[in-house]
Amino acid sequence: MSDQSAVNVTVHGTVAAGFEAVRDEFAAVLTEEHNEPGAQLAVYRDGRPVVDLWAGDGIDGDSLPAVFSSTKGAAHLVVALLVQDGTLDLDRTVASYWPEFAAEGKGALTLRELLGHRAGLVGVEGGFSEAELADDRMLAARLAERAPFWEPGKEYGYHALVIGALTGEVVRRATGRSIQELFEERVRVPYGLDLYLGQPAGLEPRYVPIRPMNPTPEQKAELAARPFDPQGLQAMAFNVPTDLVAWINTPSARALGPASVGGVGSARALAGMYAATLSEFAGRPALLKPETRAEFAGLGLAGTDRVTLETDHFGLGFERPQMVYPALGVDAYGHCGAAGSQAFADPASGIAYGYTRRRFAFPGGAAPENTRLVAAVLGAARG
Repeated sequence: MSDQSAVNVTVHGTVAAGFEAVRDEFAAVLTEEHNEPGAQLAVYRDGRPVVDLWAGDGIDGDSLPAVFSSTKGAAHLVVALLVQDGTLDLDRTVASYWPEFAAEGKGALTLRELLGHRAGLVGVEGGFSEAELADDRMLAARLAERAPFWEPGKEYGYHALVIGALTGEVVRRATGRSIQELFEERVRVPYGLDLYLGQPAGLEPRYVPIRPMNPTPEQKAELAARPFDPQGLQAMAFNVPTDLVAWINTPSARALGPASVGGVGSARALAGMYAATLSEFAGRPALLKPETRAEFAGLGLAGTDRVTLETDHFGLGFERPQMVYPALGVDAYGHCGAAGSQAFADPASGIAYGYTRRRFAFPGGAAPENTRLVAAVLGAARG
């Protein structure tokens, strides 16, 4: 069957009583999706599983797709924990932890401003090599010596492929440990999550290779009509012309688990991670205090993103999903990923949401079907 045709899908998994409409909507959006994606959807409410669904060829509930920028949620959960512990101070300068960062006029930038994508270090002219993209320490070393593209702290722009390397170097200087190590120790293992910032080689059979976007003729025309500067900030931020699909499908890149985009995990794990930030989960207490959640979910800087042109988009390290899904509370926090993944916590409803898919969605970022799926989930939760 052509990729451009609708296909009927068989949905597997379970939903709790009252969430049957979510299964129906999951089946509907995947049937209508011309790109034939395999997908997973998981939802917890107040720490209790209420949705666990999957569909598509070659994918099941235990499969581990690449989650791209949803990795940033895991990385910055570690930062939030260190702030909560008192190990990191949001209003200390980055350079006070990492002296080399002060080069080229960056010495006054605070950790709070760095987490809000305000450093002005979205990339480099000529781009990074694929080896550099996979290695947070190499990225951090290159960026520390760079001059920013705008006055640090005064504007913001999505540091798509590098924010985890920058915040990760602060974590390393303050603790002697990497974000990846601390995530494993404090979050993944104790809460039993199948979300990895550094995929073990033994899990390779469970990895679901990501497929490239397959736009319709109309979508191709839309892309071609969009203004794009190959030397501009957006091109640098996304390291154009690197093929990120081929890169993430390379085992060596996933083994290093770069903290911006290198995670692999199931929808269950994404939702479970956010559930663990809200309430008791897996027999353990909530990871974050309410005041920590509020600090990291609050608007970092009002205005327009220099890279994506989105408005009022970031809290501290996390995206503000209420800007995309208005029915969420203003204190919701999470992060989407380039292939279409979406994950967040919504304290107002007690919902923790995780979605993954195996093919890049048009035009990138959170797959458009999340709009319908989130609406169905919230409708059921409030039903």
